[in-house]
Amino acid sequence: MRRVTRNFLLAVGVILLLLLALGAVPSYLKSGDPYYLTATPVGDANGTATDGTGGSTATPGATATPEANDSVVDVAALSERRYPYATTALTNASANTTGQSDPYWRGPVGVKGAFTHSPFDEYDSLVQQYPEAVEGDGVLVRQGGTVYRLAVTQDP
Repeated sequence: MRRVTRNFLLAVGVILLLLLALGAVPSYLKSGDPYYLTATPVGDANGTATDGTGGSTATPGATATPEANDSVVDVAALSERRYPYATTALTNASANTTGQSDPYWRGPVGVKGAFTHSPFDEYDSLVQQYPEAVEGDGVLVRQGGTVYRLAVTQDP
């Protein structure tokens, strides 16, 4: 094999290894407190608010629940592959308990965010696609007969 060909193949091999490492290494970087995507029940599909303990309050015009079901994202519209943090949080939630996703740690120096999927990406995607479902710093989502508020938090 000619010297130029051998050097070219070695350079291509090194570049491929660096690209593989760049794709795999950021997921192992951890710094600071973890972030979670949490699904907190805020009411049912009929507009009845929950009191945080699973009980219902029939307060008309409660701000925790949407007035119209059109402003709430249906979970059937969320793909498990595209929204793994949201679907995990909703799977762990019930009509009277808050569910949370797997933890996500931000990497040092901001390198990790460019190469990995995060709960921030999912939240931003939902805000862009369904701006009418945004309530404060959360997005309202309907699963079954319950309306949940999805938000990124640091509290487990």
